Amino acid sequence: MTPLISAENLSVRHGEATVLGGVQFAIEKGEIVTVVGPNGSGKSTLIRALIGLEPAATGSVMRKPGLVIGYVPQKLHIDAGLPMTVRRFLSLPRRVSDARAEAALARTGVPGLGQRQLARLSGGQFQRVLLARALLAKPDILILDEPTQGLDQPGTAAFYRLIEEVRAETGAAVLMVSHDLHVVMSASDRVICLNGHVCCQGTPKVVSAAPEYRALFGLGTGGAFALYQHMHDHDHEADEGHGHDHGAPHIAHAHDQHSHGPGCNHDHA
Repeated sequence: MTPLISAENLSVRHGEATVLGGVQFAIEKGEIVTVVGPNGSGKSTLIRALIGLEPAATGSVMRKPGLVIGYVPQKLHIDAGLPMTVRRFLSLPRRVSDARAEAALARTGVPGLGQRQLARLSGGQFQRVLLARALLAKPDILILDEPTQGLDQPGTAAFYRLIEEVRAETGAAVLMVSHDLHVVMSASDRVICLNGHVCCQGTPKVVSAAPEYRALFGLGTGGAFALYQHMHDHDHEADEGHGHDHGAPHIAHAHDQHSHGPGCNHDHA
């Protein structure tokens, strides 16, 4: 199967500084892949390189021909004085019908907001409007750069549940950058731990146990992962009518290999 996006030995430089080095990456149809790492680790740079907004210093990025990307940026500043309704925003850059716009808003949990001013939305509403706009393109892959920044913990968990549902309904792959370690792990098929290079990757269970991951995020991350599994199951039970399988957390996928990037600590003792 041809990957939707892949990187081969990708390096990105900002001036003399190498921000990313030797990245090997691929995302397949239907996967949810999350990139985690400390501040300054190159997460947003990787996303920008994959979608063509950052040039590669070495290596290459390949995108499947005809690939449609739905992109939700980390920040989108809307001037409070700019008269821009949600409905108008959804028709940028290509006009969509009222019916499609309302369906997209309803799907992302914010029906009836079409005539509201963008500048007056809450953080959670704004993120869902951005997601609705991305979905209107019928993307093959959704790329989200820290989409829950500024949301509280219940809002964050609800947003990730929404992403899982959208993936299940549309078949779109999802690539997202996140700091939300306590909720993001079980929402992912695969986690990539980045710190200027790929330190480790695999299923959430594999990565959360990796010494490279714990060296970056501390020994408490295993407990955070367990907390999310509990929250995830509890939230699904409360979220009636969505047909989720409550029997197992979402970690049993065929990516149980644990791969390392250069310069990582390989001591598994």
